[in-house]
Amino acid sequence: MTPGSHAGRLAGKVALISGTARGQGRAAALRFAAEGAMVVGGDLLAGEAAETAALVRKAGGVMDDASPLDVTDEASVRGWVSRAVAEHGRIDILYANAGAVRFGAVDVQSYADFSFTLRAELDSVWLCAHHAWPYLTAARGCIITVGSTAGMTGSLTNQRTAHSASKGGVIALTRQLAAEGAPHRVRANCISPGMIDTAGSRGDLLAPDHPMRSIQRHIPLGRLGDPSDVVNAAVFLASDEATYITGANLVVDGGWSTVLPGAVPEG
Repeated sequence: MTPGSHAGRLAGKVALISGTARGQGRAAALRFAAEGAMVVGGDLLAGEAAETAALVRKAGGVMDDASPLDVTDEASVRGWVSRAVAEHGRIDILYANAGAVRFGAVDVQSYADFSFTLRAELDSVWLCAHHAWPYLTAARGCIITVGSTAGMTGSLTNQRTAHSASKGGVIALTRQLAAEGAPHRVRANCISPGMIDTAGSRGDLLAPDHPMRSIQRHIPLGRLGDPSDVVNAAVFLASDEATYITGANLVVDGGWSTVLPGAVPEG
């Protein structure tokens, strides 16, 4: 891990980051710590989350691992937030990154799978914001949520009714958090990634037998996203450089969503 050219952009800030075991969450923990934040992470995958914390410390950063963390369980989220405050005295940043999805078309997906996805991707954001709110208002902090291009458009190639509903809800919830936070100088912004190359996406949407496996050649910038592309945006939104930005939905998709609907496979 090498800090960016603006090392220290998050110096002294306490950052809660959920889903730190893999992918974008691990990349966020490494980068936020490199920028000077004290990271409090957590994940259901406790072993891999502990590996992330070890990587952060090896690189000279500060990270506490509160795993196992279940962001769909209120008691677990409450304990995570309380631990961060007990150990660091404040919360400046909430990065509600964790989530899980079960894909399926409306006529075949079970209600249990639909409900699971909404709990994991939408309810989880509300729970984290709800319990961190008193400390964020005290610190005049910020919230970063993770939406998706799936929450902005429909798809002809990916059966994702629950995912689209939950991510559309995250975008709307973030705007409302921005409205309610403004009197307290709490900012809330959403990042909506397109196709990001992670172990998870390689196992489903980018799998050899999936209709979206060739998506890279349809992305205007000619490549899949990397977790660092999303985290770069998150660092900016969490930093003092973004103090006049709230209620935004920052799309990080290589220009995918700028293409006319139906012209390319959609995520």
